[in-house]
Amino acid sequence: MNLHEYQAKQLFKHYRIPIPAGAVAATTDAAADACIQLGGSRWVVKAQIHAGGRGKAGGVVLADSMTEVVDTAQRLLDSRLITHQSGAEGLPVTQLLIEQPTAIASECYLSLLVNRAAEQFLFMASSAGGMDIEAVAATTPEQILLVPVHSAVGVQPYQVRRIGFGLGLNDVQMKQLALLMHRLYQLATECDASLVEINPLVINEAGDLIALDAKLTLDDNALYRHPDLELLRDSSQEDEREAVARAHELNYISLHGNIGCMVNGAGLAMATMDLVKLHGGAPANFLDVGGGATAARVTEAFKLILSDSKVTAVLVNIFGGIVRCDLIAEGIMQAVREVAVQVPIVVRLEGTNAALGLQMLAESGLALITASSLSDAANRVVAAAQRNNTTEAAA
Repeated sequence: MNLHEYQAKQLFKHYRIPIPAGAVAATTDAAADACIQLGGSRWVVKAQIHAGGRGKAGGVVLADSMTEVVDTAQRLLDSRLITHQSGAEGLPVTQLLIEQPTAIASECYLSLLVNRAAEQFLFMASSAGGMDIEAVAATTPEQILLVPVHSAVGVQPYQVRRIGFGLGLNDVQMKQLALLMHRLYQLATECDASLVEINPLVINEAGDLIALDAKLTLDDNALYRHPDLELLRDSSQEDEREAVARAHELNYISLHGNIGCMVNGAGLAMATMDLVKLHGGAPANFLDVGGGATAARVTEAFKLILSDSKVTAVLVNIFGGIVRCDLIAEGIMQAVREVAVQVPIVVRLEGTNAALGLQMLAESGLALITASSLSDAANRVVAAAQRNNTTEAAA
């Protein structure tokens, strides 16, 4: 679960991580009040969306007057901001973060993330911080420092020194960095964060480290331990289908293709998408209905897939281990009748009662295409999608 910058900074403040003074505004009047509250004569107006690249997209503005703050708020609020990370439709802006500007002497980058392969947290740092950190990682990876942290001992002094020397910090700043790294680690472990990112981490003209931006991603699987943090979820920033899937305990991620995929098991879902791609198709989604899929859940999964207008064919690939294939077949037939499916559906069943499930589908009188293997299923669904696309184009 992603948090907005202002929400992440509220947590930063709780963990005594230095941030600029700021206030949140959801209206133009609130934006003006924020200026009065913060004082000064210049302010930074930041659109709050779950995507990077806001500055280049006009979502971060340095305003030289309260009038300019209000005008910027009027332009941004209730708009959709399009960045290189938001997708073509952009994301809705419903709140702004108004901050006092920081006199920046230099910028760098610091983050803490989960290294799943090593089962450890990993600090990433670079003296080349700022908006183009992705380009730095791609073109000059030697500028990225990687420092793993073992959970048994936490952040150690030598790790602070390694990052501090790499960032070119002096003795005073090194002490600030030590506190910062310890507090980031405490935040990440106590809040079950999978990513805590400061980009940029700046050194102001007084020589102090300040978290000018904040990005925080929480582990969805641990949110049951943090009901207070779960309340921070902004569903308007998420794909609507993904939110519906979560309500039905389905694992769904929207993609950009036209072949809907319904599979049980994350590994099998990945393999299915790989085979679809190998045969010349493009998956429209990742959808794992889970090992204990029921007929009702399969029905909801079909509704979810078909709510995507890009889908021109559907591949159902189920391995009957925990769940019986005849129950899946029942769910498929129920869904096809209930949803009035208008696109080709290819079904591959394997495992417990697979033969019975395929027989039920064959005798249903519904326009379903069955496949004998995963490769056969991928080939058939790609061909069906291409035929459907051709038919629609001709119409």
